Amino acid sequence: MRLKMLKNTLFSIIISVVLVLISCGNGTKNKKTEDGRPMTEDVSLKSITVGANQTENYLKLLEHKQVGVVGNQSSVIFKDKKRKNDHGDYTHLVDSLLSLNINVKKVFSPEHGFRGTADAGEKIKDGLDAKTGLPIISLYGDNKKPKPGQLKGLDVLIFDIQDVGVRFYTYISTLHYVMEACAEANIPLIILDRPNPNGHYVDGPILEKENSSFVGMHPIPIAHGMTIGEYAKMINGEKWLKNGRQCTLTVVSMVNYTHQTSYSLPIKPSPNLPNDQSIALYPSLCFFEGTNVSVGRGTDKQFQVFGSPDLDKSHFPFNFIPQPNEGAKTPPQQGKKCHGKDLTQVKVQPGINLKYLIDAYAHTTDKAKFFNSFFMKLAGTTKLQEQIQNGLSEKEIKATWSQELEDFKKIRNKYKLYP
Repeated sequence: MRLKMLKNTLFSIIISVVLVLISCGNGTKNKKTEDGRPMTEDVSLKSITVGANQTENYLKLLEHKQVGVVGNQSSVIFKDKKRKNDHGDYTHLVDSLLSLNINVKKVFSPEHGFRGTADAGEKIKDGLDAKTGLPIISLYGDNKKPKPGQLKGLDVLIFDIQDVGVRFYTYISTLHYVMEACAEANIPLIILDRPNPNGHYVDGPILEKENSSFVGMHPIPIAHGMTIGEYAKMINGEKWLKNGRQCTLTVVSMVNYTHQTSYSLPIKPSPNLPNDQSIALYPSLCFFEGTNVSVGRGTDKQFQVFGSPDLDKSHFPFNFIPQPNEGAKTPPQQGKKCHGKDLTQVKVQPGINLKYLIDAYAHTTDKAKFFNSFFMKLAGTTKLQEQIQNGLSEKEIKATWSQELEDFKKIRNKYKLYP
């Protein structure tokens, strides 16, 4: 009797295990990419190997050449490749290349500088890197595009910067000017690709040409859903460089990455995007930079809170006071009590959330002071401000983007490197 019971128990356990395995297999099998195709394996459980770690694919292109590097604090090679999402120890790309006897001659740095500590919009001065002694040339402020004299003597350029997949995040504007300078000087460019933490969706209005600026240069939506390598291919393919030039481009692609793969950035990409929550909220909250509402610069919750002295405190009981800190020496609304909302614990859904902006405008005590001229540059269109002022809902506003987003996705598909 006991033997029979034991056999039955073992049989039940085996059946349960088999059912779980089938269930897990079906769960992976039924997952789909953003294009609706089945995902054959669960890449989210594997380590992503970024382009910089694949030295075997680009060192041969650098040997016996004079090399320039466009990079910042995120330009690193991870030592522990097997650890999930490459969150192991790392060395800076420049240090690694020098240790491998690659002849790095100079470094070009974007907004926030080579070490990534400067304020947003702060002019970065040329100088020398304290660790390596290499000359650093700023690509922000008056010198956004490498000059012919600054490229003289270089045989090849490497671009390795962690982006966040948003049109007004200026690293992709730096990419445009670097590609343009390389095309004009006939210097090949190597892109070491990295994940887009907001790469799982495409959303926002398409930039109108009359609103082009350094915070938006191309006719793309706010969240473009592309890696920096894919975006470089689009710039080339759509002939967006001056006079329709094209850059000689090599993209070192990632391994085990898809646009649906979750990726937590091991190094903050800029001083005011300190964590995953701020990066996820950035596409929605950056609109406030074109208003009198603070997004938490000057606090330890940058791009995770918003508020203003002009917002109705009965509707927005949460408050904070911005004070100078790293990356925000003179933050908006410095020293003033700002009433608003704390989003640090909010579960961020894919897509741009306009409800925060609509709610703030509806409950400001002075609507005439709410928007400033920078808002249209960020939005890339005059329509969004008018729609909010006219009381349109988020659903109504997004309906006006739908067709142009579908058209953009068709163009984007031509340049995608990952499912």
